[in-house]
Amino acid sequence: MNGLLSFAYALLCKDCFSALCTVGFDPYLGFFHASRHGKPSLALDLMEEFRTVIADSVVLTLINTRMVTPRDFLSWRGACQLTETGRRAFFKPYEQRQSNIVRHPVFGYLLSYSRMLEVQARMLAGYIRGDIPHYTGFTVR
Repeated sequence: MNGLLSFAYALLCKDCFSALCTVGFDPYLGFFHASRHGKPSLALDLMEEFRTVIADSVVLTLINTRMVTPRDFLSWRGACQLTETGRRAFFKPYEQRQSNIVRHPVFGYLLSYSRMLEVQARMLAGYIRGDIPHYTGFTVR
């Protein structure tokens, strides 16, 4: 479970990192996560809004549907990693989840989760510039 969650969080962090770079942010300067050399604190901050609806839900789907089983892991000295087959099994549901369409809680229009990452990054930029009065985090309900 931890191996799948770590892999999902790494991919989601990469997607948040990319969205923040797209709008001109430095993903290493965050608000909530402590700044350390090499730690993308702002990407981790943005990721918090999407952790459960993207990463956690994909991992639960993989486990509940048995798309990933213990055979899909290599274990050595207390560590584990996904095999090539396990990674392939992971990517399809992850990409499907990223392409799911949801309604934006503030604007009301329909977007994929992957596009929603960028919209939230743009909203954060607008708030920091003073263009909007407050930042509203993404929620599904």
